[in-house]
Amino acid sequence: MTSLARPLSYSRCFWLTNEVELYQATLDDVLALPIFKQEESSLPPDNENKILPFQYVLCAATSPAVKLHDETLTYLNQGQSYEIRMLDNRKLGELPEINGKLVKSIFRVVFHDRRLQYTEHQQLEGWRWNRPGDRILDIDIPMSVGIIDPRANPNQLNTVEFLWDPAKRTSVFIQVHCISTEFTMRKHGGEKGVPFRVQIDTFKENENGEYTEHLHSASCQIKVFKPKGADRKQKTDREKMEKRTPHEKEKYQPSYETTILTECSPWPEITYVNNSPSPGFNSSHSSFSLGEGNGSPNHQPEPPPPVTDNLLPTTTPQEAQQWLHRNRFSTFTRLFTNFSGADLLKLTRDDVIQICGPADGIRLFNALKGRMVRPRLTIYVCQESLQLREQQQQQQQQQQKHEDGDSNGTFFVYHAIYLEELTAVELTEKIAQLFSISPCQISQIYKQGPTGIHVLISDEMIQNFQEEACFILDTMKAETNDSYHIILK
Repeated sequence: MTSLARPLSYSRCFWLTNEVELYQATLDDVLALPIFKQEESSLPPDNENKILPFQYVLCAATSPAVKLHDETLTYLNQGQSYEIRMLDNRKLGELPEINGKLVKSIFRVVFHDRRLQYTEHQQLEGWRWNRPGDRILDIDIPMSVGIIDPRANPNQLNTVEFLWDPAKRTSVFIQVHCISTEFTMRKHGGEKGVPFRVQIDTFKENENGEYTEHLHSASCQIKVFKPKGADRKQKTDREKMEKRTPHEKEKYQPSYETTILTECSPWPEITYVNNSPSPGFNSSHSSFSLGEGNGSPNHQPEPPPPVTDNLLPTTTPQEAQQWLHRNRFSTFTRLFTNFSGADLLKLTRDDVIQICGPADGIRLFNALKGRMVRPRLTIYVCQESLQLREQQQQQQQQQQKHEDGDSNGTFFVYHAIYLEELTAVELTEKIAQLFSISPCQISQIYKQGPTGIHVLISDEMIQNFQEEACFILDTMKAETNDSYHIILK
């Protein structure tokens, strides 16, 4: 076994940790937007004296061509097994509840660049399509030591998990089967591979026996090359550094034999929640309380208010996550994990397009601002009733005693109906929804024509309705007991 695979003493680990803290900084591909300046606040605060409960060491050398204040970068060969040592780094008496018990660790290979994180699902699905039957991440089980019940979900190509005992020696050998250039668009005839991240999240068992209580997370940046390509790249970087002057070399990190995974925030476990009500009408209502020929609107149930799903400034980050799922922005939920409604509403159109791309960016911006698509046709309807007609007749008699006839203020109440398809079927459904009945209870819809004739409503007639036309709805008992004819006057 090479020197890279030699056991690493605890003192060596502590020394490496202190050295790594000198050059670790923010990710160099962070978007230059003001909204991201505080995004890293979710990470644990730096503390030189802090000793993490666990430490993970990837047995692969870091690149020498990384600037002093940038994150380390490690080159891996596609399909080659690399050891990651799982070290128990707890102080005496720390986390006694896991003594003699197993913990669970979840390994992931994810994108380092934000723009690829936004479209991670589509990127992985495209990779699955091009590489059917292959996985992005695997465990080399024969070479691994101390792992229990290793699992790889066939629907999560980039994730593996297992149980392990912190009190025992544990080494996991992983294999990454994708290469960095598979996710890079070809530009001007050349390609530059995208960086990935290896992230490890460790959990302890809760009272119900489920491994859901988070203990520790750490990650490192990697690039994956075709077989032996990582060795050639490491050699090239080393030769470039040797040609630099001593002054220039001071701006770069030294190459370390192993890579220490640095503490990070846990990978968000997205819960898909959809609280939006089902569209359409409620067909459970079977009564349309109309009198013989005419009904009173005073007895009609008030239609439910239209469902609005506009994001509000008071929306919490958890509610904002649900809003993103409901509006088909699940791809971006990880990016906006800690964003409240006020945070999202502060984004400008250019910000959103830069984050999400032109197509999804414009769609998200319109959704954030609550921009609704204008309906093709709007009409107003009011249900006529015998009671209102009697009141109107009484008014007409009383109006003779007054100079203006609106003194009593009796008036019809109208409801707006918005039509998109401009069809008789759509109008039937909208009227049924307005009065909380089933469309089956409406037999036909007529429009009162010249000399009081009843003209059957057709698609062509609706298409020739004037915008914001007003109609009085009259009802007439149909031949069957449970249905009615609707007449638009």
